Amino acid sequence: MLYFLKHFNKKNKNWVTFIHGAGGSSSIWYKQVKEFSKTFNVLLVDLRGHGKSKNHVYHRLKSYTFEKISDDIIEVLDYLKIKKTHFVGISLGTILIREISERYPNRSLSMIMGGAIMKLNIRSQILMNIGFLLRSIIPYLLVYKFFALIIMPKKTHKKSRILFINEAKKLYQKEYKRWFSLISEINPLLRLFRIRDTGIPTLYIMGSEDYMFLPSIKKLVKNHSSALLKIIPKCGHVVNVEKPNIFNKVSINFLTNLEKKIT
Repeated sequence: MLYFLKHFNKKNKNWVTFIHGAGGSSSIWYKQVKEFSKTFNVLLVDLRGHGKSKNHVYHRLKSYTFEKISDDIIEVLDYLKIKKTHFVGISLGTILIREISERYPNRSLSMIMGGAIMKLNIRSQILMNIGFLLRSIIPYLLVYKFFALIIMPKKTHKKSRILFINEAKKLYQKEYKRWFSLISEINPLLRLFRIRDTGIPTLYIMGSEDYMFLPSIKKLVKNHSSALLKIIPKCGHVVNVEKPNIFNKVSINFLTNLEKKIT
């Protein structure tokens, strides 16, 4: 089972489950935990091969798919007897949350998607293919540093770049190669996500400078009645790190207003 960490508030409070992206760990949410746990029960997980799940013993997968990786998260929820939860994700973690919403719609109270990836433009597809081709030739940290510079190029993104690279150092190298094996299924999956509106309340939080992924989210929100978009000015891809105060305020307001409707 994946490594997880709970911050318990009260029994009658709903859960918020945080999902990091590829090469990260649950520690990237350090600026969110305190604020969210004032109102909700909080669950953090490290994806397989990442963070403290790097050394965890878990069953080997015959096939490596987004479906299998997201099932790891469901396994934790089942173990903790969490029937429903709000999900908060960043970057590639948003794909896992969206995957869960497709197969387990009753498990998602809402989705908050930071730096969401719902389409790969030509530049990002080239990056993915370069990473795939070089995965066994060049040390993965060099590839991550290159990716970080392309995705977060500005001086104001420096803090996010450093965090991105430092977190990647904790990544199990075989896991890095396995993530790149998902390239073949990512485009059809994202195409499905863009077409289909789950009906689950969804908030996309994007940086105005997230030039690789923001344009597709703008188009998606116009076609999905259940989705809202908040664009944070002068902010890049990793919105929860670059602008944590705004991210927290917008997210918690979204959830508390939603909770009022639920109750």
